[in-house]
Amino acid sequence: MTGTDTRSGSAGALAEVDETAFAGLAQRHRRELHVHCYRMLGSFEDAEDTVQETFLRAWRRRETFAGRSTVRAWLYRIATNACLDFLARCRPEPARGGEVRWLQPYPDRLLDEVPAGAADEPEAVAVARETIELAYVVAVQHLAPRPRAVLILRDVLGWPAKDVADLLGDSVNSVNSALQRARAGMREHLPAERQDWTGGEQDAGTRELVRHFTEASVATDIGRLTTMLRDDVRCSMPPTPGLHLGRDAVVGDWIADGFDRMTGLRGVATSVNRQPAVAFYHWRESDGAYLPLTIDVLRVTGGAITEIVIFHADRFARLGLPERLPAGGAK
Repeated sequence: MTGTDTRSGSAGALAEVDETAFAGLAQRHRRELHVHCYRMLGSFEDAEDTVQETFLRAWRRRETFAGRSTVRAWLYRIATNACLDFLARCRPEPARGGEVRWLQPYPDRLLDEVPAGAADEPEAVAVARETIELAYVVAVQHLAPRPRAVLILRDVLGWPAKDVADLLGDSVNSVNSALQRARAGMREHLPAERQDWTGGEQDAGTRELVRHFTEASVATDIGRLTTMLRDDVRCSMPPTPGLHLGRDAVVGDWIADGFDRMTGLRGVATSVNRQPAVAFYHWRESDGAYLPLTIDVLRVTGGAITEIVIFHADRFARLGLPERLPAGGAK
């Protein structure tokens, strides 16, 4: 099967290993399995739970590993089915209306845990930038669960249609049909200019734009911020309802929320889902420090901001951001 990994252990030996040895074998693949579940579910925390369920199922069913595939591929099978079970139980309908309220960010520092190697190696493919960006994850959430699984297994991980059919208990024809539907759905929900996105290693122009965005936000300079937004910019703040489309709507929402009257902000540049981001802190006199406020994750195209996804303060710890900044903290 695709993704052969000679580090995964000898075929057919799992039934005889003890729990400690099995855990060590499975843990080698934890991060990439977590990313896989995250793509399927769109939520970091749901992915955490599903990976735990995957390892529990794998331990209980270790005697079913017959050595016809790698341990890595076997774990992906279990993880995919665990995700499908979760979606059937907790999210019987895919996302609607462009919003994915359960969306959570993925820390770049955890993506960096996946071993570096050649671009076409299984682990590297599993965390490829273009399939971990927020817009891709959101587009996936609009697909029904089984086409979603087919798309990720075929187009992200590169599994052959026969292997996907075996996993899902379907025919190759059914898998190919589901893949075509899924690709059509992705084209409908992904931005047309996706190939022009900046991400991963940010160029000088993007870094400068992020710096100006940070400075203007700290100064609550609406006029200056407006000049950085493309006219069709999108802005959302999961899990808060509301998707704002277009510069006027986005800026109008900021003004309605009183952003232009805020003071005492600080911003720290960071990156999330391989995208530029800014963590904002707000001065609290009672604490004598700047405390977490929001994280703005940016999509930049052609030197303009085309999407802002804003996450709440409860994401700071998971993203490895400071819990407070002292007076005079970095902008």
